[in-house]
Amino acid sequence: MSLRIAFAASSAPLAQAAKASLTRRYGDHTEAGADVIVALGGDGFMLTTLHRTQDLPAPVYGMNRGTVGFLMNEYSEHGLEERLAAAEEEVINPLSMKAETNEGQIHHALAINEVSLLRAGPQAARLQISVDGKVRMSELVCDGALVATPAGSTAYNYSAHGPILPIGSDVLALTAMAAFRPRRWRGALLPKTAQVTFDVLDAEKRPVMAEADSRAVRDVVRVDIRSEPSIAHKVLFDPGHGLEERLIREQFV
Repeated sequence: MSLRIAFAASSAPLAQAAKASLTRRYGDHTEAGADVIVALGGDGFMLTTLHRTQDLPAPVYGMNRGTVGFLMNEYSEHGLEERLAAAEEEVINPLSMKAETNEGQIHHALAINEVSLLRAGPQAARLQISVDGKVRMSELVCDGALVATPAGSTAYNYSAHGPILPIGSDVLALTAMAAFRPRRWRGALLPKTAQVTFDVLDAEKRPVMAEADSRAVRDVVRVDIRSEPSIAHKVLFDPGHGLEERLIREQFV
């Protein structure tokens, strides 16, 4: 019996053309009734697809019709059903963000890659960092800070000189951007079970925004971040090209 495939594509013309061609060749099912969802686009669209389909049983297989494509497989119209049958599955738990604004509003969001805090004004942010309720750094003056999952460790985290984390490491990366005090502080490695809390000091004078996979909350005063084990994103990769291999390969570029 052939696989029931649902195709999803970004708005980019290249992705839309790929979807039209693949649909003619393999058919197209609803995402709710599919055995596998094929996402056509770049990493941003892959993240959007994973968030949108997190309650569905079908895994997601990405094919790159975007730019970087770290979470994507190479694009080809040929032998797709065979590639899907042979694909290896990686399971990713997202981060849960709870952000409180200076008006007392509470915002919740999930992040597959990272939760980041960024200065939203001309002055550097002042952050207090607690881990599991214990203050670990009373003041971090910086452009921002983030908590990244292993899957997201090669994204914004790596650009900020954070470490690349193996998928099976059960570790989170806490990384600072342009730390001024303590000068050159590069961050920390934390167990996956840790809850990280950022309290924004002098929030009116030094406003800060929080982002969870590009979903932004402005004027935050407190942000709680933890791994969410109850949600498991299933991502498919061609054999020998899974996230574990990509994370290792990235460190030798």
